[in-house]
Amino acid sequence: MPYSRIEKSTMVKKNDCKSVDDSWPQPYTTFSNCGYVSSLKLSIVQSSRLWTRIIAIVVHNGKTVTSKHLHLQKFASLTSMGQHVAVFAFPFATHAAPLLSLVRRLARAVPSARFSFFNTAKSNGLIFSGPKDDVDDNIKAYNVADGMPEGHVLSGNPQEGIELFLKATPGNFREVVEVAEGESGMRISCLLTDAFLWFAGEMAEDRCIPWVPLWTSGPVSLAVHVYTDDIRKMVLGANGIEGHEVQTLDFIPGLSSIHAVDLPEEIVSGNLDSPFSQMLHKMGLTLPRAAAVVINSFEEMEPTVVNDLKSKFKSLSMLVLSPYHRHRHWLLTQQLPVMLRTIITPPPHELVALAEALESTGVPFLWSLRDNSKDNLPKGFLERTSQNGKVVPWAPQLQVLGHASVGVFVTHCGWNSVTESIVCGVPMICRPFFGDQNLNRRMVQDVWGIGVGVKGGVFTKSGLTRDLELILAHEGKKMREKIGVLKELATGAVESNGSSTKNFSTVLEVVSHVAAN
Repeated sequence: MPYSRIEKSTMVKKNDCKSVDDSWPQPYTTFSNCGYVSSLKLSIVQSSRLWTRIIAIVVHNGKTVTSKHLHLQKFASLTSMGQHVAVFAFPFATHAAPLLSLVRRLARAVPSARFSFFNTAKSNGLIFSGPKDDVDDNIKAYNVADGMPEGHVLSGNPQEGIELFLKATPGNFREVVEVAEGESGMRISCLLTDAFLWFAGEMAEDRCIPWVPLWTSGPVSLAVHVYTDDIRKMVLGANGIEGHEVQTLDFIPGLSSIHAVDLPEEIVSGNLDSPFSQMLHKMGLTLPRAAAVVINSFEEMEPTVVNDLKSKFKSLSMLVLSPYHRHRHWLLTQQLPVMLRTIITPPPHELVALAEALESTGVPFLWSLRDNSKDNLPKGFLERTSQNGKVVPWAPQLQVLGHASVGVFVTHCGWNSVTESIVCGVPMICRPFFGDQNLNRRMVQDVWGIGVGVKGGVFTKSGLTRDLELILAHEGKKMREKIGVLKELATGAVESNGSSTKNFSTVLEVVSHVAAN
């Protein structure tokens, strides 16, 4: 395939391109690896956005303005025909599942496109464990190295595995991307990634392709990472946030109800130089360079925060990724006022408090609890509550919450759990642990008024008994009315004319764009 050097004067008048002027300012380095483009690619470039991209990669006064201009020549044997989307997953917690949900929607909308899903073997094994019929033919999973040295045994610190993985990036992804390109004979045309993986933005710029990061949580938690530098200036002192715990973030649009103590520790406490903290900081700085940012939510839920984020990103799309409008009710054999899901297992003394509160109130319950944690329950608890309660290692959360008899959801307050509870109309009792969960608890309790946080941040028998009574007997009706309003907004967002549906079309356009036909 022939390659042509492009001169600035032959392509566009300098006034037509804001990113380039006579002095060739710094922004041109954004596309520093693309000094040559194929003549085939040149023949179809039409949009002003793509003109700008090409302008930023040319030679100036006979001198190459790029240090790696042979990048595209490396892929001369690959075709740029068609769409080949590389998907980078963050293989911890529940991050990979909503990303795969988005990929499946895109794959079905563009069956001619190829989606290569890059993830660790362990995470791929979990999310692709369903029936083969659930996997689309144009999605192929690839395993990337998890960074674990051979024979290494994890210490039990949850950050250890993450840090080993981050140390292996981005090399582990680059290596397997080349494998996928070689197998398919197709050059990658777009990078769709978990937002945590900020380095994907640089990889996309190197290749002159769009980067579309997915933030799997809500707008508020993304905003605090975008505003990290401002937050640190306002609330950090010599002793961290000591003395500023109740300071609100009223200097950020839509966050006046958020307190400094609600923030993830990676922003204002703990080791701010840790790999995980640095990853989130770099992410907040890099996201404005993305072609489009996707958030797992709907615009109407937090409009002030969303509008502010729109002003900071090139494109922002709020997408409802869970099948809220298609869930089937799980037909239970009895009334079930309480559902508990301890995806993050509380300390043993809190498990005892949970069990004692359930037994003393006598309310029917379904408790999703890992088998290896049952030994921490009070002796005889399972037998004494067998008539009105059930403890299981796993439960189909969305289907259970969708049953009309469920009156309250006891949850760690992860974003997926919060949104699923909202669209099913179930108030929450929140016991957050880390990450965005304290932010979510604050929104649930103080902004939306659809639940409560456990007093003191830990489960106690008296505290949970009080909270159950509050929601099931007193304030539950008001909470359900408020949650019903949010539920209607969520339902409207996924209708044919809804905001989520329209935003999906926008994302589809970016992801499926082909630079050469």
